[in-house]
Amino acid sequence: MAANPCSLNPVVLRNLPLFSGLDDVELDKLSKVASRKRVERGASVVRAGEVTDSLYILLSGRAKVTNTDEEGREIILAWLGPSEFFGEMGLLDGSPRSANVVAAEACELMFLSKDAFQRCLQDNFQVAQKLMKILVQRLREADRKIESLALLDVYGRVARLLLDMSEEVDGLRVVKKKISKQDMAKMIGASREMVSKVMRDLELRGYIRYDGDLLVIPGV
Repeated sequence: MAANPCSLNPVVLRNLPLFSGLDDVELDKLSKVASRKRVERGASVVRAGEVTDSLYILLSGRAKVTNTDEEGREIILAWLGPSEFFGEMGLLDGSPRSANVVAAEACELMFLSKDAFQRCLQDNFQVAQKLMKILVQRLREADRKIESLALLDVYGRVARLLLDMSEEVDGLRVVKKKISKQDMAKMIGASREMVSKVMRDLELRGYIRYDGDLLVIPGV
């Protein structure tokens, strides 16, 4: 993992939702204490149990947030894409990293040290406000996942996962991000074989269909 201590162009920061409300002076100040990292596919960015010393923001690529169950099996807690961040919880409460973050493809990341991040929050209420809003959204998403695991069978969990991953394109719900059945299984607490069976059944019944690389959910 290569780190570049050179300051970032303030334009890069302005395009990140977390910092979009800052004025030019604050953006310039922040850019001087931010750094970049490039990581290859499969590389660990952070590991559970490590000291939390930085906030990371994805500039490009995708990463997965993982943990392991009591039997050592990987569980995927979330997927992260460009402009999304991680590492903020330990910076707020002083706890170690609570999960692993692994690059699912080659990624470029920006990172801020703990001191720089805390100064940014103290000096810019709008950043703190946006951070709180995003954390509340993540908490709601976590509640939905817990509800799914507790109340839905595998069919229901697969269906909800596909809906959550979908976006509207030309009036249709479409899943554009490729995800393997193995990764789907790790996200919903099921076996790959069961996920494959459910996906085949959903396709046969017409609830989903494939259009090239896209998965389409008609009638939603």
